Amino acid sequence: MTRLAILISGRGSNMRALVEACRTPGFPAEPAVVVADRPGAAGLEIARGYGLPVATVDRRRHAGRESFDAALHAAIAGRGADLVCLAGFMRLLGPGFVARWRDRLLNVHPSLLPAFKGLDTHARALAAGVRIAGCTVHFVRPAMDEGPIIAQAAVPVLPGDGAESLARRVLVEEHRIYPLAVRWVAEGRVRVEGDTASVDDAAAPRGALVNPAPDAPDAAAAPSGAAGGKDRRRHA
Repeated sequence: MTRLAILISGRGSNMRALVEACRTPGFPAEPAVVVADRPGAAGLEIARGYGLPVATVDRRRHAGRESFDAALHAAIAGRGADLVCLAGFMRLLGPGFVARWRDRLLNVHPSLLPAFKGLDTHARALAAGVRIAGCTVHFVRPAMDEGPIIAQAAVPVLPGDGAESLARRVLVEEHRIYPLAVRWVAEGRVRVEGDTASVDDAAAPRGALVNPAPDAPDAAAAPSGAAGGKDRRRHA
């Protein structure tokens, strides 16, 4: 059973989605700890409501990134975590931390990477006039929003959309594909070669594509929302 450390900064909606997935029969992962970088993060109360161990590593109490990263690693390793999931975690992690958890550190970002890295993704997507938006789950690399992509889901931009309405629809897909990607990783189906992640023998949810493509000899055929794939990353 893969043990998850879930890192949050705010309300923890993706954390909740991961925890709920872990509670379903046969899911190959379980929460080991929920860690926040802000003592008042609302998601901590949600985690306590599930009876989960929680910890706070307050970034304001650390003089620099290395000190913060060391304390964060201690909080995670102390609970025996195997896989770290950034779920609305708004702290950029240092290269040492990322290297220590290489290919065991996941993030979900609210855009179809490599487009719209960083913050204010929905407003920027609308300003650019895109017709398709979405979200990405990827392995983390030191540069912001870089790393091998495991899964993506797309949503249409509707007439009259604002940043908030688009964000709500994208968030629904984040809650679908993040547990899916965690399942694939926990089951050992994800292979990383260079800057690309491939998913073996993985059935996708309705409306989804996976990498390798469903018609590849070593992939399970699947109907169709998330596309597995290439390279990129963010902590969000």
